[in-house]
Amino acid sequence: MPSSSPNFHLRALRIWSSKDYAIAAFIFFLLFSLLLFTHFDPNPSPSHSHSSHLVPLTLLRNARHTPALCLDGSAPGYHFRSGFGSGSRNWLIHVEGGGWCNSISSCSKRKFSHLGSSKYMEKFIPFSGILSSDPYQNPDFFNWNKVKIRYCDGASFSGHPESERASGLFFRGQVIWDAIMDELLSIGLSTAKQALLSGCSAGGLATLIHCDNFRQLLPKEATVKCLADAGFFLDEKDISGNSTMRSFYHDVFQLQCLFPSEIVKNMKTPLFLVHPAYDFWQIRNILVPQESDPQGHWQSCKLNIRNCNANMIDKLDSFRGSLLKTLNEFQQRKEIGMFINSCFIHCQTEMEMTWHSPNSPKINDKTIGESVGDWYFDREAVKRIDCPSHSCNPTCRNMDFT
Repeated sequence: MPSSSPNFHLRALRIWSSKDYAIAAFIFFLLFSLLLFTHFDPNPSPSHSHSSHLVPLTLLRNARHTPALCLDGSAPGYHFRSGFGSGSRNWLIHVEGGGWCNSISSCSKRKFSHLGSSKYMEKFIPFSGILSSDPYQNPDFFNWNKVKIRYCDGASFSGHPESERASGLFFRGQVIWDAIMDELLSIGLSTAKQALLSGCSAGGLATLIHCDNFRQLLPKEATVKCLADAGFFLDEKDISGNSTMRSFYHDVFQLQCLFPSEIVKNMKTPLFLVHPAYDFWQIRNILVPQESDPQGHWQSCKLNIRNCNANMIDKLDSFRGSLLKTLNEFQQRKEIGMFINSCFIHCQTEMEMTWHSPNSPKINDKTIGESVGDWYFDREAVKRIDCPSHSCNPTCRNMDFT
């Protein structure tokens, strides 16, 4: 049979070689190329090349040669991720929050934590929400230079060395701020085209305190604005009629009460306020501090707003009314933007789920991220005030501590 002939196999091989090697080589090259490009993206998206990586802690370079020190005397620090593409000359500086210490005792305890010492700070952290480099999570600021300043002075970066006395603590908040700004200016901030200073809670208050100074550090032609997230603390009496927060602030700052409403009155730099009308931190520490509720009647309510009875809800609604009344005088100022939702939460810009995602809190179908972007880039005036009830907005991400 022909198929069993050795000469037939040899002839067949010669015939295939002469006609098909070129085609086979081309097919092999094509398959190899497809396999290669399946695993290689010549233009990797920021979500792959940036967002998946943790951002390292950078300690202040010249800490040993400056008086800029955390409460315990260690070097202050920050996390930095460089911008790319069209955002390479734009900067977003975000200030960490974490309450305050108002006595030698409370500050001494604080120095054994990341809020008082860089020795206890995480060496790597993820950047999400407003700090994200994913264009889907952070469409307006994803490719900017990003900095998260770690908070270790206990007074919203406002302390001065002369207040230290013989405490064994270092109250160097203002000095830390100046030193970190100097370092950031030296690595590119000084040539910024656009910049946004933001912060959460005590970091939000720090943003208000330092906003105008931040504007002065940058080129006159740069667009510079500020954002305070859950940093608009009210000067309200608690349920017992005491001015707990005013007394606390007086102890923190020693000379005067720096309430945000007083700071904002004199601010010249454009400002955006992100604030929940039912801020759980303010409910716990301003409206119902522990000493005002010794029997613990409010405990369940403070853990979950759905557990509050009708009388408690009335007081919470009144607290919301005080917030809106205080904000009312800023409503007419064009440069001030607002996103005041009716959620039981505290700090919403740092998390993807509350900054900008399909399930984020919305007002008029706009997320916080979209609203801040609309305001920053002057796409529209933004004064978004939510409906008047803790249960009226189904998009709220209400916290449950039970």
